Amino acid sequence: MTSNSRTSLAFQHDGKLQHVEATVISVRSFSALEELNRQVFKSGTDEDHVVVTDKTIFHPQGGGQPSDTGTMTGKSGLTFTVTSVRMDLVRDGQVMHLGRFANEDAASAFNSGETVEQAIDADKRLLYSRLHTAGHVLGASVRHLVKDEVKDFAELKASHFPGAAACEFQGLIDGKWKDAIQKKVDESIVAKLPVTVEWWDENDFRTRGLDHLIPDSSLVARGEKFRMVNIGGLDVYPCGGTHVETTDLCGHTTVKKITRKQGQSKVSYSIS
Repeated sequence: MTSNSRTSLAFQHDGKLQHVEATVISVRSFSALEELNRQVFKSGTDEDHVVVTDKTIFHPQGGGQPSDTGTMTGKSGLTFTVTSVRMDLVRDGQVMHLGRFANEDAASAFNSGETVEQAIDADKRLLYSRLHTAGHVLGASVRHLVKDEVKDFAELKASHFPGAAACEFQGLIDGKWKDAIQKKVDESIVAKLPVTVEWWDENDFRTRGLDHLIPDSSLVARGEKFRMVNIGGLDVYPCGGTHVETTDLCGHTTVKKITRKQGQSKVSYSIS
């Protein structure tokens, strides 16, 4: 195992995991990070460290989803509280866990090769998963309703952050669509559609006529397939995030408003 080893994303293969054992690849102080990596941690201070492991249960912030938080605990009982997680911008495929050791003494840190137990904040993970799945349901609902009605329509990006959840689209979506979108979302939530993970190669996209969805190949390691999230036939998306198992677990999903600016539209939503 080397300091350049990729981090295996355990949560992408088993979304039910809340604890996992991992091996420490490296530990660095926040101040020792490259400038690019310091910039991705807005809350980072000189009292923080970054731990990289061979695998992780923590979802790094990205794809519109916030990062998980939680703890790592060594065999000696030393605890590292994880406050933020990001992909390394310098080392391909590594996941950086930012946080603090229980003992602020710099000598009290994990060693490379040490086994630690990772544990996520399960309540936050569930909230983020509900929001993420609800966002996909909303995006699919909008697309099914207006793709042939709105000029130059296209799905752009989404945010699944609590209090700021929204899907953004190319094209101007009139406010008159709000009730119809809400009805479509309600139907999909109540239907308890299964949410499953599939792994596709480029040929899988082409045989389904979904060439336009093929992600950038640099996003996965050589030889790996693309992770797809299939929502009960409603829609399928390339997605690395976490989700609930059926759409009803999103809870009531409210379409809050539709805003339009510079040829684009934002449909905001919340869950309860």
